[in-house]
Amino acid sequence: MTQRIRFPFCCLIRGLAFPRLLLFGVTCPSVVCCLLLPDLEGSAHLLLLSRNKSKHELGYCETKAKLALSLDFWTLSSENLLAVLPVDPVKENYVRKVKNCIFSIAVPTPLKSRVRLVAVSKEVLEDILDLDLSVSETDDFIQLVSGEKIVSGSIPLAHRYGGHQFGIWAGQLGDGRAHLLGTYMNRQGENWELQLKGSGKTPYSRNGDGRAVLRSSVREFLCSEAMHSLRIPTSRVASLVVSDDEVWRDQFYNGNIVKERGAVVLRVAKSWFRIGSLEILAHYGELDLLRTLLDFIIREHFPSVEVAEPNRYVDFFSVVVSETAQLIALWMSVGFAHGVCNTDNFSLLSITIDYGPFGFMEAYNPDFVPNTSDDEGRYKIGNQANIGIFNLNKLLQALNPILDPRQRQLAAQILEGYPVLYYTRFRELFKAKLGLLGETKGDDDLIAFLLHLMEKTAADFTMTFRQLSEITQSQLQELNIPQQFWALNMISKHKLFPAWVSQYLLRLKSNVNDSDSERRKRMTTVNPRYVLRNWMAESAVRKAERNDFSEVILYPLKPSFKNEGVMKIL
Repeated sequence: MTQRIRFPFCCLIRGLAFPRLLLFGVTCPSVVCCLLLPDLEGSAHLLLLSRNKSKHELGYCETKAKLALSLDFWTLSSENLLAVLPVDPVKENYVRKVKNCIFSIAVPTPLKSRVRLVAVSKEVLEDILDLDLSVSETDDFIQLVSGEKIVSGSIPLAHRYGGHQFGIWAGQLGDGRAHLLGTYMNRQGENWELQLKGSGKTPYSRNGDGRAVLRSSVREFLCSEAMHSLRIPTSRVASLVVSDDEVWRDQFYNGNIVKERGAVVLRVAKSWFRIGSLEILAHYGELDLLRTLLDFIIREHFPSVEVAEPNRYVDFFSVVVSETAQLIALWMSVGFAHGVCNTDNFSLLSITIDYGPFGFMEAYNPDFVPNTSDDEGRYKIGNQANIGIFNLNKLLQALNPILDPRQRQLAAQILEGYPVLYYTRFRELFKAKLGLLGETKGDDDLIAFLLHLMEKTAADFTMTFRQLSEITQSQLQELNIPQQFWALNMISKHKLFPAWVSQYLLRLKSNVNDSDSERRKRMTTVNPRYVLRNWMAESAVRKAERNDFSEVILYPLKPSFKNEGVMKIL
C-alpha cells in the first residue's frame, strides 16, 4: 500500500480548522569505436576533431584555468558507458521493441532547412564545458549542437527505459527524440553527459517524429537555467538552435494540429538515468542487466554507497528516497510545479529533468495545475509530495526482485520514512523563508496560518515571501504596509491577518542574537524576487516565433534573489 502523506500542520487556531495546504498530498571501448564509427556516417556527418588524449598529455594541469577557443582539442567520450553497459545489436534506426540492452545506437538526423543558433548559456559553456563564449560563433559548434555532425570519440546513443505515466505502466518509452552524444570531463574533474533533444527519430520514437518545436524548446532553455539560479538541482541547457523545418503539433490536445518550427537544444546533466531506466529491466525480468546498471550508477554517481557492500541496493534506495524528498521540498519552496511527474521523468540523481508543461504558481493555490492535459489534477502542485512517494514505491518494486527478504523489509521501512524526511526539509525551508531561527513548538502553526491567509486572499506566492523579507518589523507592528508591498496588502484585507502578524512578531523575538536588519538580509537570500512566470515564458515564445529572440538570450547569470533579473525578460 502506498502511504498517503498527512501533514501535522493541520490544526486549529482560535477554533479555525485549516483547509488543504500547499504541502498536502504527500567489451573494449576502442574495439567498439572501430566497429561502430563506420556506421555513423549515415544521417549525420563525423566531425573529425582531434581525439581526446589524456589531460596530462595535453598539459592540462598547466592550462586548466584557460577556456578552449575552438573545438580542436575538445571532444566527448562514450567509453565509460559502452565499456560496461550493453548496446542493442540491431544497428538500423527504426521503431521497434528493444530487449536486453541499455542503449541503442542512433545517429541524429540533421534539420533540412537553414539552422540558426539563437541562444547559449554562457555559464554552461564556460563553467561546465570549458568553452569560451566565442566558440559558439563557429560553424563547428553550430553543426555539433544541431546534430549535423558528430564529434570524434562520440557514439550517439538513445536510452531504453519505461515508466508509469499518470499512474499506469506505459511499457517501453525511451529517448524518442533525444541523442546522448557522450560524456565530457571538465577541468574540475566533473563528468557531464551531453544530450541533444529534438534531433530526430530513434528506435524509441513510437509514433513521434523525433522533433521538438521552438515553443517547448524556449521554455526548457529558460526554465532549466532559471531553476539553476534558484539553486534547485536541475539539468542545464547549453544552446538552442532553430530551423524553418515544419513540425506539426496538437499543443492543447484538442484536435487542432498546427504547424510549428523545429528546434534542438543541447542539454547537459551528470546523468540522464531515471526511475524508468530500472523499471523496464525489472518488468521484463532482465535481472542481471538490472544489477549491472545499478552497480554502474552507484559506482559513478553515489560515492556514499560502497559498491562491494551486500546491502548496496538498499543503501542506494535510501539515498534516492532522501534526495527525492529534498528535491520536491525545494520545488515547493519556490512554487514550482513540474507538471508531468511520471516515473520516466524522475531522475535517479534527484535533479529536475524533462521540462514540459511546468509552471510557477502565482496566486497561492494548492490545486494549481500547469498541465492542461492533466484533467484530474494528478500532478497539481499540492500533490507533488504524494507523487514522490508513488514514484519511489515503483522504484522499490523494480528493486525487489534482486533483494532478499530482509533487504526488502529494510527498503520498505526506508520508504515509510519518506514523509518525515519531506516535512523536515519543508519545515526547514519555510522557516528560513520567514526568517525563523531555532526551534519553537508553534512554528508549524505559524507557517500553516500564513498559507491559509494566502489561499483565502489569492495572494502572490513569490512576492508575499519577498515582501516579508523587505518590510520592517515596525511597519508590521503598526500594520502600516507600504503600497508597493502589494502582495502583503492583499493578505492584510483578511480579518485574521493582524492575529498572524502578532504571532509572527512574537516568534521573531525568540530569535537569539538577531536584529531586524539581519532578518531581512537573511530572508532576501532565500526568497527570490523573480521566478519564470508563465507570462514571461509565453512572451519570450511569442517573440521567438517572430524571430525576435531578445527575451531568450541569457546574460551572465546573476542570483535571482537579488534585484537584478536572471534573464533579460525579468
